[in-house]
Amino acid sequence: MKTPSELFDLTGRVVLITGGSRGIGRAVAEGVAAAGADVVIASRKYEACVEAAKEVEAATGRRALPVACHVGSWDDCDRLVETAYGEFGKVDTLINNAGMSPVYDGLSTVSRELYDKVHAVNASGPFRLSALVGERMAAGDGGSIINVTTAGSLRPGGFDLPYAMAKAGLNALTLGLAGQWAPKVRANLVLPGAFDTDISKAWGPDAQRNAAEMNPMKRIGVPEDLVGVCVFLASDASAYVNGAQILADGGLFRTL
Repeated sequence: MKTPSELFDLTGRVVLITGGSRGIGRAVAEGVAAAGADVVIASRKYEACVEAAKEVEAATGRRALPVACHVGSWDDCDRLVETAYGEFGKVDTLINNAGMSPVYDGLSTVSRELYDKVHAVNASGPFRLSALVGERMAAGDGGSIINVTTAGSLRPGGFDLPYAMAKAGLNALTLGLAGQWAPKVRANLVLPGAFDTDISKAWGPDAQRNAAEMNPMKRIGVPEDLVGVCVFLASDASAYVNGAQILADGGLFRTL
């Protein structure tokens, strides 16, 4: 039987994470590297990926490969997968973390361009990456797919409805993937509540403060709060966890 430290050890693994240059993705990238994994840090801005990769390598001693990728573009998704496999020969864990939720004045002001962009980044891109990587995982030694969505997809409101709809699609994708290549490939879902990221910053300080006050933990989440969850789901410690939906919201949605 493996010891707890052996169960959580990611040495020799390769983790590909989208939206990896800042926020939750940046924290998780360093967390999985600290657990022993080499990482592929993908984000839209290459310079930000390079900076994050240098920081992760300096902090952990693991290799971090920066790759520019607009997740809303299937061509970019294809190129990202080819680059990762070309450099490392495998991907053991795919973390679909990239997301966007532009603010708008009202539902009728949502343009077709905004709607399509939100769904491309939050749903169709993760679908494409999961399809490409999952098939290769299944043909190889297996792996883990982790999709980061939002607790708001379970209780959507009008202020971020296109985002919640797209993330709800990602929830459904995860459950479908949990049976697609099992038992070699596991797929699990992480649903953060309000977190201190670019998305919540766009709400304004009053909304952030209100979100903290109504939370049982009396604060909103910080990116580091998701590191342990993702390391667990990427590791052998979660070998029998498949199709799980893990709320990381401080208990706000505990009545669901």
